[in-house]
Amino acid sequence: ENTLQKTSTCSFANTSSVFVSPYALNLSSFTKLIKRLQERHPEFSKEEIVDAVQEVRRINKGILSGLAISSIEEKASAIL
Repeated sequence: ENTLQKTSTCSFANTSSVFVSPYALNLSSFTKLIKRLQERHPEFSKEEIVDAVQEVRRINKGILSGLAISSIEEKASAIL
């Protein structure tokens, strides 16, 4: 009997089709983070900024949850 079914959702950033786990960082926070990093680092493309955030995730054992957005921003800035 299937009374409960687990479902999973995926969120995608519109550019460069980067998967953003709904458990790692919600899309609204991700969008704000990318915008802040673009303002801070106008010399980098959006794709390069997303790549830096993905590198922060990789370094943090594949997750971003539990990290403050400001902390992710600082770590991504250091990578850029």
